[in-house]
Amino acid sequence: MKPLNELKIAIASDHAGFDRKSGISPWLADHVAVLHDFGTHTSDSCDYPDFGHPLAEAVENGEYDYGIAICGSGNGINMTVNKHQGIRAALCWTPELAALARQHNNANVLSLPGRFVDDALALEMVKTFLTTDFEGGRHQRRVDKVPIKTK
Repeated sequence: MKPLNELKIAIASDHAGFDRKSGISPWLADHVAVLHDFGTHTSDSCDYPDFGHPLAEAVENGEYDYGIAICGSGNGINMTVNKHQGIRAALCWTPELAALARQHNNANVLSLPGRFVDDALALEMVKTFLTTDFEGGRHQRRVDKVPIKTK
């Protein structure tokens, strides 16, 4: 795994995740190599797919190492980014789940429920997610079975 200060991170939210994104972005900007904010940039009502799809495409294409996606419950933006074949997004509510998402699922996007966690808990999950290695082994076999194989 790359050191934290070499990571390129994409982040996105809708209006319901905007405050949480604003709360964790300064720490990220100070600790990762690149932080790109795909929006939204206000708390005005908007649609999470408009920001989730560009984030997912950028992570899927290898422009960014990981993504952080935030909406009110975390569900909508998580469903959106998971529509992309190369994305393994995990909706997490605790640092333990964020660690397991990396260790067992090799998740490349962390989805957060902006209305249900505070900045401190969100930041703890982000730190855990970005510094936890994938264990591989038996977990790799399972991860390999996730994408739908086309004929």
